[in-house]
Amino acid sequence: MQSRDLRDWIRAAEVLGELKHIDGADWDVEIGAITELGHHRGEQSHALLFDRIKGYPEGYRVLSNTLNTTKRLAMTLHMDTNYTRLQFVKDIKKHITELTYIKPEVVTDGPIMENVFEGEDIDMFKFPTPKWHELDGGRYLGTGSVDITRDPDEGWVNLGTYRVMIHDRNTLGFFISPGKQGRIMREKYFAKGQSCKLAVSFGHDPLLYLAGGMEIPYGVSEYEWVGGLQGAPVPVIHGAYTSLPFPASSEIVVECEAIPGENMNEGPFGEWTGYYASNMRPEPTMKVKRLYHRNNPIILGAPPTRPPCEFNYMRCFMRSALIWQELEKAGVPDVTGVWCHESGGSRLLTFVSIKQRYPGHARQAGMIAAYCHAGAYLGRYTVVVDDDIDVTNTDDVLWAIATRSNPEADIEIIRRSWSGSLDPIIPIADRGHSSRAVIDACRPYEWLKDFPPVAESSPEVRRAAQEKWGKILAEPGSSKRT
Repeated sequence: MQSRDLRDWIRAAEVLGELKHIDGADWDVEIGAITELGHHRGEQSHALLFDRIKGYPEGYRVLSNTLNTTKRLAMTLHMDTNYTRLQFVKDIKKHITELTYIKPEVVTDGPIMENVFEGEDIDMFKFPTPKWHELDGGRYLGTGSVDITRDPDEGWVNLGTYRVMIHDRNTLGFFISPGKQGRIMREKYFAKGQSCKLAVSFGHDPLLYLAGGMEIPYGVSEYEWVGGLQGAPVPVIHGAYTSLPFPASSEIVVECEAIPGENMNEGPFGEWTGYYASNMRPEPTMKVKRLYHRNNPIILGAPPTRPPCEFNYMRCFMRSALIWQELEKAGVPDVTGVWCHESGGSRLLTFVSIKQRYPGHARQAGMIAAYCHAGAYLGRYTVVVDDDIDVTNTDDVLWAIATRSNPEADIEIIRRSWSGSLDPIIPIADRGHSSRAVIDACRPYEWLKDFPPVAESSPEVRRAAQEKWGKILAEPGSSKRT
């Protein structure tokens, strides 16, 4: 299998019947509003390819809403699926657990080298970068992007998805939440009194974007993770200025330098929590030293909006699979489901189902899900339920909370947990820490067998009724008796 680029992905989405072309939209808020309308169509949505954008040449395009359906997500992951949500999560878990990492292939040329600019020839406004939301503080070229950095101590390469704002023709702003790998690397350089060199890709296979936004194991480059998923190495070119590897078939790439103390006001920006939770404030900048782009370049856009939206929809599946994987690695037995609920932006609300095996099993599962690598950042509520509850069915989970948890005994509060500046409920001066609640909504283990039985037919009886009467129940209703 060959490595895929963004244009290959677009063709595959067209084959699925899940791509729409939109001509003539305005970069100023309108593309963002259309994308938002697409976000909220869920499984009925389409990937949106914008062209003939107001004020820009034909062929300079923006692609958004790429990962908003299970079909597009499965295609992106090189998987086939007609599963339920929970079956899809389980299959993704199996897919990533059995993964063999494949290192990227270093090449000397590729489509990204079609246009190369330095010095005064650099102009970041040449691309139809949207202003995604009305209250945004500027135009954000980086929403579906990946920032490429190298750890100064350990030498491994990280790809992280962090928002990137255009300040002027050769200056970009980039906000990274505390604790993220890209920020840790940047802080290591700054602590040594050194500048931090970065490469940033703004258009690529959405699988690279997906990897950049997930909790890949520490020390593993996202290039290797993606290579394993697609069964082929990602071709990369070592940049002339940074020596960092960037995708050879990217649409737009910049090589930059971030210098300690050279900050500019960044933001505000509508974020994945559904709020403008971080105000405009000084953040580090990147000076663009080299600009590369393909002919007729395409920006990959993935702006967050009020949940549920594309930004967190794909993360619900991926983070659920990662947390499930980490629960099993931590030795938690009989996990039967994990769902990082879309209304919580895939982070703030996590449901775990287990088949109880011993006293404390539910609390163990809840604590590990709340604090494992994939679940630790900016969490809020973790709910553990029995295996008869479908964690992807909100009514099921709420019923379990309402009937199987006793607030005084079944809610654990943990303080001083990892939060960040995007947390809307924490006062600005106190951001950095928050509290967590682990809700045990399982039937009490010590009187499990004596808990009141559920008032519904057994699976056998339901199955027999479905076979006999299901066809009639599915037919349109009638007010007349025959």
